[in-house]
Amino acid sequence: MPAAWLTTSFSTAAMSSIYTLRGLRVLEFSHAVLGPACGLILADLGAEVIRIEPVTGDPTRSLKGFGTGYYPFFNRNKKSVAINLKCEDGRALVLRLLETADVLIENFAPGTMERLGLGYEALAPRYPHLIYCALKGFLSGPYANRLALDEVVQMMSGLAYMTGPPGQPLRVGASVIDVMSGTYGALAILAALRERDAAGKGQLVHSALFETAVFLMGHHMAYAAMTGEPVPPMPARVSAWAIYRTFTTSDGELVFIGVTSDKQWRRFCQVFHQDDWLADERLATNNGRIQAREWLLTAVEAIIAQYPTAEIVQRCQEADLPFSPVVRPEDLFTDPQLQASGSLLQTILPNGEYTWLPRLPILLHEIGATLQIDPPALGEHSRQVLAAIGLQSQEIESLIQQGIVAG
Repeated sequence: MPAAWLTTSFSTAAMSSIYTLRGLRVLEFSHAVLGPACGLILADLGAEVIRIEPVTGDPTRSLKGFGTGYYPFFNRNKKSVAINLKCEDGRALVLRLLETADVLIENFAPGTMERLGLGYEALAPRYPHLIYCALKGFLSGPYANRLALDEVVQMMSGLAYMTGPPGQPLRVGASVIDVMSGTYGALAILAALRERDAAGKGQLVHSALFETAVFLMGHHMAYAAMTGEPVPPMPARVSAWAIYRTFTTSDGELVFIGVTSDKQWRRFCQVFHQDDWLADERLATNNGRIQAREWLLTAVEAIIAQYPTAEIVQRCQEADLPFSPVVRPEDLFTDPQLQASGSLLQTILPNGEYTWLPRLPILLHEIGATLQIDPPALGEHSRQVLAAIGLQSQEIESLIQQGIVAG
């Protein structure tokens, strides 16, 4: 097993709770979201995750548009080592690092790691303890060598079809497949580590975008199998509940309200002073309310439109109904629940600005993960990591001068 090295400062209390992966060493060869999401989960749980970046830096660092948020969010609690993998000396450094590593994560295009001499078949005989996690667009099959993106597999899996209105497929508003595939990759790594504890041997594990997207569609596939009918997109579906949608308030904002039981219906009527509806036998059951939807929803729309959002929220809280105003991402910085639960971690962005970003959404022993390392600068830890595997300072500086390492 790899020897302990590169110590990280953790409090005793934290070690006994959330940092269950402390002592695990991970080399992450990644870009964009898929691989970094996998590494983020392991890093937040205490693993030492070392990103191996090109000496020019992960291109994700400089992405514009929605890509601007990729690097700052998915790379906290990691160390950055920049190595030129296209030269023999650079690859030799990686092989030395692998002597101390438990896990390798990679999400490069099919065949890339093999061309570098870093594929699983090349490494497994030399590092039998290694858990090698390959994150790709597809698992084995006729699509295996195709390139894939989150949006591509949303189209391929039916997710985009289910999200948009009829005839207008629409990708989900977050990189949900990248993140979930990375999450399943982390799960596969933990399962493989459990097996290694018992058998003493590593293995190759996989997760893939397309199969992850299909997994998320499983209940819609079951619906199709049960009914024998085409599955309608979500905006065109017939809801199981009569009141289960957004309504416009008097100040022009949208609030989602769900009434999913007869008890909730009675409380809804009470807080909105609709005694006539309480006495109407046609509306006493959910099925009855579904039959009356054509006129009932129009009437509910008129009621909600009389009140500002704040009052709708107050009344829904009083009635203990499922509800929510429709919020924007920037509204989450000041969400009282997130603030009170400590679910946002103060982070220094690459431009030096401070912000608050979501914590891993789990608790162990009622304690959540904290920020140990801000998203690192390119090669910020190159000297530290290489010194820890025995390189002298003169050797490291020479590698930097030759362009084999950046730091």
